[in-house]
Amino acid sequence: MTKELYIQNTKIRYLFYLLMSGILVWFLILQAFGTNERDINEVSDMPVYHGSFTWQKSDGSSEKITVPGRYSVSPEDTMVITSTLPEDYDSNTLAVRSSLQSVRFYIDGKLRSEYDTKDTRLAGKNSASRYVFCKTSDADAGKELRIELRTNTKQYSGVVNTVYCGDKIDIWEFLFTQYGMETIIAFFLLFASVITIIFSIMLGLIYHTKFDMEYLGWCMLMGSIWMLGESKFRQLLVPHSSALATLCFIILILSPLPVLFYADQVQHRKYRRLYLPIGWLAIFNFIISTFLHLTGIVDYIETLFVSHTILFLTVFAVLFTFALDIKREKKRRNLLAFTGLLAATVSVMIEGISTYFVVSLSGIFVGIGMIILFSLNVLRTAGNIHMMELRRQKKELAKRKRQLEKVSLQMIQTLSTTIEAKDEYARGHSHRVAEYAALIADELGWSSEEIMNLKYAAHLHDIGKIGIPDMLLNKPARLTPEEYSVIKEHTVIGAEILKNISLIPHVAEVARSHHEHYDGTGYPDGLAGEDIPLSARIVAIADSYDAMNSRRIYRNALPPEKIFEEIENNRGLQFDPELADIFLKLLCDDRVQICEHCEFSEDDPELPFIENEIENFVSNVMSKLQTQEDSESFDFLTGLPMRSRGEKLTAQFMQQYSGCLIFIDMDNLKKINDIHGHKAGDRALKVLGTLLTEVSPNSVVCRLGGDEFLLFIPETDREQVTAFIQNLFEKFEHATSEDPEIQYASISAGLYLSTKGEPFEDCYSKADKALYHVKQNGKQGFFFYQQMELDLSENEVTGKDLGLIAHALSESGRYNGALNLDYREFAKIYEYMNHLNERYKHHCFLIMVTIDTAPGSVTYTENREQALACMEQAIHEKIRRVDICTRYSSMQYLLILYEPDETQISKVMDRIFQYYDTLYDKKDFKPSYEYRPIQHSND
Repeated sequence: MTKELYIQNTKIRYLFYLLMSGILVWFLILQAFGTNERDINEVSDMPVYHGSFTWQKSDGSSEKITVPGRYSVSPEDTMVITSTLPEDYDSNTLAVRSSLQSVRFYIDGKLRSEYDTKDTRLAGKNSASRYVFCKTSDADAGKELRIELRTNTKQYSGVVNTVYCGDKIDIWEFLFTQYGMETIIAFFLLFASVITIIFSIMLGLIYHTKFDMEYLGWCMLMGSIWMLGESKFRQLLVPHSSALATLCFIILILSPLPVLFYADQVQHRKYRRLYLPIGWLAIFNFIISTFLHLTGIVDYIETLFVSHTILFLTVFAVLFTFALDIKREKKRRNLLAFTGLLAATVSVMIEGISTYFVVSLSGIFVGIGMIILFSLNVLRTAGNIHMMELRRQKKELAKRKRQLEKVSLQMIQTLSTTIEAKDEYARGHSHRVAEYAALIADELGWSSEEIMNLKYAAHLHDIGKIGIPDMLLNKPARLTPEEYSVIKEHTVIGAEILKNISLIPHVAEVARSHHEHYDGTGYPDGLAGEDIPLSARIVAIADSYDAMNSRRIYRNALPPEKIFEEIENNRGLQFDPELADIFLKLLCDDRVQICEHCEFSEDDPELPFIENEIENFVSNVMSKLQTQEDSESFDFLTGLPMRSRGEKLTAQFMQQYSGCLIFIDMDNLKKINDIHGHKAGDRALKVLGTLLTEVSPNSVVCRLGGDEFLLFIPETDREQVTAFIQNLFEKFEHATSEDPEIQYASISAGLYLSTKGEPFEDCYSKADKALYHVKQNGKQGFFFYQQMELDLSENEVTGKDLGLIAHALSESGRYNGALNLDYREFAKIYEYMNHLNERYKHHCFLIMVTIDTAPGSVTYTENREQALACMEQAIHEKIRRVDICTRYSSMQYLLILYEPDETQISKVMDRIFQYYDTLYDKKDFKPSYEYRPIQHSND
């Protein structure tokens, strides 16, 4: 998906959310403040009995009362109210809500309906609250209605609720319109709480932890059961409504426990000492209240104040600790939980306080508070699961990283073994060094784990030699200073390879610093004394001892007394004096004995090394790759390194030394091949290769391909290089003169005096340009780039320069071009066109195409060759058959356009450059051109 489509999709999604939110707000506003469109719109349509009531007191007096209402009646006394049914009375049902009261309906003095649970409830003194119905008919019109209400509880003594009349279904429908929402919310909370508990348990099994959402689910479950117990439809929900009413009180008494559990889990048991006493207090209250209720002393409702007090104490403690944590912690990770608890607390307080001031509770506030608490904690739990998943993924990644590190170490160990296997004199060196190092570490009192880690590091201390040319590692003679400087790079290379290995402590330090000297004269960093890591100082002694104690191709192993003397003499210079004394003592005690064929034990605790099958496989692959590399890296004919290997080694030397880069080309090889065959040409190349090897023993030399060679002489000056080149020319001329078939061979050279650290590519290009300068002026010579008058560093050619080139073309000899014509043939054609122009007034043009390096670009040899090949193809494809071209220098071409319209030259060149751009998609080279009419050389 493109970025534009993603942005549009995001905008549409946000617009959808905004529209749905607006629709929801519109709906709620209409429901709250809009016109009531229910069927019952008028008071007269409500199923409420509107007759007057008289309270018949026990002392024989009476009093007109208003229903509903509350009057002064002692507990256990029966309150009697009477009314005369209207003459037009035609309802079939009368109903009144019992508030923990026993109810009797009398019509015309006869008992018509009775509600009393003394024979059905298991315990308690009062009947559960419910609606009591009495059947009537129009025959009861004008008769006396008598209702008796009796309760044993002070809170509901003297309470008279609304009296309803009408059809029973209409009464229930009216009650549902008034109180149904609370019951719906209660069922929603009940369903959500069960799902929450089950979901939390499942998550706990998956993540092997306890989720606080489970205790929140229990809180919601208790809240929903309390709401159902307080529901106006209690008697419709369960067959035994008295049990549900009792359960409502039990839930209220025990509700502090899940609240405490939830808070304790969220706060990671930080305040458990505070919560435990409150929890035990709630349990003790439950036991006492239940005992009193079962024995009939007092009902649950009469001990409700204590339960409310404990619940409020619980909520206060929880909110206080949450607020304390939020204030202390800047991240405020429990803010959502605190906000939800605060909302639920406010709602519970409203419901709890209203118990003492109103008769009937709806539970709507508890429901709203629970929904808020549930919603916020769902959001919080989702965030927690996300964080747990991130931690799980991080842990899994760390585990996989450790596994990959182990595999990497195994592969590195195998590569290290493979490197040693290439030299029979170095075979087993790393293993022996590891064993010697372990002996020293054991004398220092290191633990077995520390010793094992040191052995692992010692096994890999020479891994950097994988980046050193084999011609240096396996050189039969002593290394020159230049070659030794390359060998020293193996410490830096090894540290770079091992820098991300964290399984073995100090492994990269050992690889980098095991050639540091205690007096600071070592390499690569010149560290001294205790600045050198201890593990590296130990490996340094072990490494030096094994080097002296092993046979090399240029010498035999040193005698024991000579080794002892060397270590003793270098104590405090090359070696740590304390470690040197320890090792000398081990030598004196003849304790430096190891098993030459031992490898890593399978019981090593941290790093189980490779099975034989894997080791053999990797070794075989490396051996084949090495064989292929050796065959491809050296020229079979001349014995010199090929281009890739030679250029890499040259670039390394140029970063370390100033010197002279020489680009050498053999002249007339094509003529020799054409006249005497390729065998003669091969002999000429072999002669030059042999001479380059003999006359430059301390230099880097390679064959670039064909008849081109590259040579770098370090630490030299112009006079020395001049003498060297003259000597090379003389020897080559002498060698070829003795073979008639190759006597036409000659050499040309372009030279560039480079400074230390100068980029190889720049130097290469300048030496190449110097060589082409020799070519265009007759070959068989050499030329320093610094002598050139042209400003070739910017690859620009002026009109004056182009005139000089035109003059040189007319006088040039043989030149092997890169395109259709070689330079000699191109020069002849140019001269021929020059005469045509003079005699027949032809209008031909000479064009120079230059490929410049784009500003700020870093170029490579491979890219340069690819760009040249693409330009060659573009010119071939887009010029006419009558036009000719040749390669002039390493980055330039010459073209002759025959009789073109001068105004069309720019279009021809644009066509060539456009095609070049389609062939070469990189932007590191930029082509340009100049042109001029061909004029007679005397003009």
